[in-house]
Amino acid sequence: QVQLVESGGGLVQAGGSLRLSCVASGRTFSRAPMGWFRQAPGKAREFVAGISRNGASTRYADSVKGRFTISRDNVQNTVALQMNTLKPEDTAVYSCAADTGPAGALSYVPPISGYDVWGQGTQVTVSS
Repeated sequence: QVQLVESGGGLVQAGGSLRLSCVASGRTFSRAPMGWFRQAPGKAREFVAGISRNGASTRYADSVKGRFTISRDNVQNTVALQMNTLKPEDTAVYSCAADTGPAGALSYVPPISGYDVWGQGTQVTVSS
């Protein structure tokens, strides 16, 4: 079983940057595609970015393309989300997630419904 712990959130002005990190425990991390989601107050959880288990393939929500970058380190068991040019509408609790189902192709990025393990989340607040 994979357990996920996020860090790196905080308060930043619009136009600024933050780097979120997620540390995974468990031997299955390198077999799991990973993703980042966010949830703003009063809104549904929203997919932000996903990455395949070998890091070769990524997927982004249209709202963050060109501003956010997801990456992973299978030695350190971490997945990161570099967020640049932040906007007030990026304010949310950000959670990392894993797809711990049967391992697919190395470059497979699951659909939104494919993630089944979640971290507690870290708050990101962008002031205008």
